Amino acid sequence: MLFWKKSKKPLRTDFSALEVDIHSHLIPGIDDGSPSIESSLEMMRRFVEMGYRKVITTPHVMSDYYQNDASTIKAGLNTLKRALVENNFPLEIEAAAEYYIDYDFKRKIDEKLPLLTFGDNYILVEISFLNPPESLSEILFELQTERYRPVLAHAERYIFWVNDFNRFEEMFDRGIKLQLNINSLTGAYGPEAQKLAYKLIDKEMYSFAGSDCHRIQHLDLMPKVLTNKHFNKLLNSGKLLNSTL
Repeated sequence: MLFWKKSKKPLRTDFSALEVDIHSHLIPGIDDGSPSIESSLEMMRRFVEMGYRKVITTPHVMSDYYQNDASTIKAGLNTLKRALVENNFPLEIEAAAEYYIDYDFKRKIDEKLPLLTFGDNYILVEISFLNPPESLSEILFELQTERYRPVLAHAERYIFWVNDFNRFEEMFDRGIKLQLNINSLTGAYGPEAQKLAYKLIDKEMYSFAGSDCHRIQHLDLMPKVLTNKHFNKLLNSGKLLNSTL
């Protein structure tokens, strides 16, 4: 929905231009996201109100904390689908995963175990916020060799690369997709992450934007970006792939 100023430039009042959210934690009780189906319903209702037509929820898969697999995630997805039908929510939902790159993830690749993807074989991955794994480049290349299309979650939150921006450029040039956490633009993850997000937007390096919603408060905060010039620059860039999913 749009309204008009005297300048005739449209101001966004919702997120319908994105259409699809590709990063959230809505399946109850399997990671640090939604604790209950009631909480999940509250968040899904908010996605509808914010103009989304579809969400792709992505539970954590981390060997030391959240040992989810296709069976746990698909079972949770079925629970959410039933809840949407029962409550008559006009929202599509799919599930993939947010894979933490650790020793067990490397084992899964080496053993050619099937990994949960979205869209055109995109796979959402994350790394430590403290420092990148030494084998990151090799693992990303191996994923591509297996015909996966890696998407680095919340790229701007890896602030150890603030003074090593060429690492982003190297990944981008190799076809690694970068995903923005929308609330990074509000400063929710700190000023360095916000500045890095601005730079990545200016360089037109983001392919996806996501809520990374763990709780309703994340969605409450998001409307603040609707008047953010960098967010609107990103939406107008034509680089985002959300709506293609």
